[in-house]
Amino acid sequence: MLVRAGKILRTCGRFPFGVPEMEEFDYIVIGAGSAGCVLANRLSEDAGSRVLVLEGGGSDRSVWIQMPAALGIPLFMPRFNWGFESDPEPGLDGRRMNCPRGKALGGSSSINGMVYVRGHACDFDQWEEHGAEGWGYRHCLPYFRRAETWTVGGDEYRGGEGPLATCNGNEMRLNPLYEAFIRAGEQAGYPVSPDYNGYQQEGFGPMHMTVKGGVRWSTANAYLRPVLERPNLKVETHALMHRVLLEGRRAVGVAYERGGQMRTARARREVILSAGSIGSPVILQLSGIGPGKVLNAAGVEARHELPGVGANLQDHLEVYYQFQCRQPITLNGKIGFASRMLIGARWLLRKDGLGATNHFESCGFIRSRAGLRWPDIQYHFMPAAYVPSNEPAHALRPGGMGKFEGHGYQVHVGPNKPKSRGRVNILSPDPRAKPSILFNYLQHEQDRIDWRAAVRLTREIMHQPALDPFRGNEVAPGDAVRSDEEIDAWVRKAGETAYHPSSTCKMGSPTDPMAVVDPECRVIGVEGLRVVDSSIFPVITNGNLNAPTIMSAEKAADLIRGRPALPPSNAPTWIDPEWESRQRPGAPERAVET
Repeated sequence: MLVRAGKILRTCGRFPFGVPEMEEFDYIVIGAGSAGCVLANRLSEDAGSRVLVLEGGGSDRSVWIQMPAALGIPLFMPRFNWGFESDPEPGLDGRRMNCPRGKALGGSSSINGMVYVRGHACDFDQWEEHGAEGWGYRHCLPYFRRAETWTVGGDEYRGGEGPLATCNGNEMRLNPLYEAFIRAGEQAGYPVSPDYNGYQQEGFGPMHMTVKGGVRWSTANAYLRPVLERPNLKVETHALMHRVLLEGRRAVGVAYERGGQMRTARARREVILSAGSIGSPVILQLSGIGPGKVLNAAGVEARHELPGVGANLQDHLEVYYQFQCRQPITLNGKIGFASRMLIGARWLLRKDGLGATNHFESCGFIRSRAGLRWPDIQYHFMPAAYVPSNEPAHALRPGGMGKFEGHGYQVHVGPNKPKSRGRVNILSPDPRAKPSILFNYLQHEQDRIDWRAAVRLTREIMHQPALDPFRGNEVAPGDAVRSDEEIDAWVRKAGETAYHPSSTCKMGSPTDPMAVVDPECRVIGVEGLRVVDSSIFPVITNGNLNAPTIMSAEKAADLIRGRPALPPSNAPTWIDPEWESRQRPGAPERAVET
């Protein structure tokens, strides 16, 4: 144990420890996040391969990271968050949006909400339609299974022996509102799905999370920490990437800064960018790979014209649909100092109770209209109501529920398949300079149409009989928000990022002028360089991004190592047989004026 602890300390920068000038490795992985930790584990399985992992942040050994209920604290701590921010968003009345990205071992899996959603099977078939050959659902499902240990056990959809622990949280035992929300969805005519990550995503049911034994199961805990003692693996933290080193059109190493000193490391085989949907395009652009106009404007020599680098940015926008609760059973009654201390003490001693969950324990996936084959709207239900995250206060900070008098509950909702596209551009050759980020939310008319449907469908669900014993006044958006114009204005004012930036180095055919990587994750036109993280998604998935990012890294690891792909799956997927003519399978027991 002492040896193990010593290595963790060294890799976290507490001792003077670094890579000698131009030390050689077979693989250099940039970023120890959701994808990078997976690659560190899988690539170092080959004892003959030396692997270097460079992480810009530091240790993840903090109670604020490891305690699931504390998720709102590291999300806004500069120690753990790169603190990116968008340019003024024209579709959101000029508001700037927070864009937190993880800055620690585990990356964003160390500061995210721990929600485990793979996405719908059709999302991955859509990837293949966009040129990501070999990334259809039949190809991806085996890698989801390889990554996972599902608390109920493995089957043809779920994994039973993988590093990533997934569970049902507290299985809805701690608050009756979780079950009431599921029943409301059923009463509104939607199916109940026992496992949205299995045969049927569409419907309402329990929500899954990456928590094991009451502890956040980040990729640092799942993949990296168990292999830190491998002699062929080195992890450097507090390593600020400057650029990928190129010789002609081949990546041969990296230049980075640590402890105020410049360092270089050489890659005999490959450099792999796993810095995320903001970090990876930024590093490519700093290295002279990207749109020539962007590079020239930033003062960076263009080494390889690749116009798609930083383009195609997609994110999930959501609103918090809020109600007062008539019964004193919500988490709003647990935000006092004494309650928080008791919750924290119980978690420290026993790793259970309210501290051991992210509090998103029921959910739903529905279609916004007839004619869609698979869901495009997602619900995260929480038995609490709090201030949106773009405001200074937060639910898990003192006073974070200050907008609410008494008890409340809310559901996070938004369309998950936006057509609007944004971009990420560097403004300077300085790696410390923040990039220019523009999500371009709501710039496509179909997105605005889908939002109107989402608000009206949500109001109908939230007024079903199952919630009658609990429902008080509608706080947000409020009963007065009814017309298209009123809904549009509320979404512009209240819309929040769901923290799911993606697709800025999209995968596609080498003949696609906007593709950045080919279906083997190789940067098009550059040898020895790959990108493996959520930036390669051609189209954002219908759900949270941590699960498909981990899957992508598992699949990419086999590509990098030259191993045969896992055999494709023939597991079926449920699609409403009348999807072309109806928005939901059943007739609601009681509809409301929407």
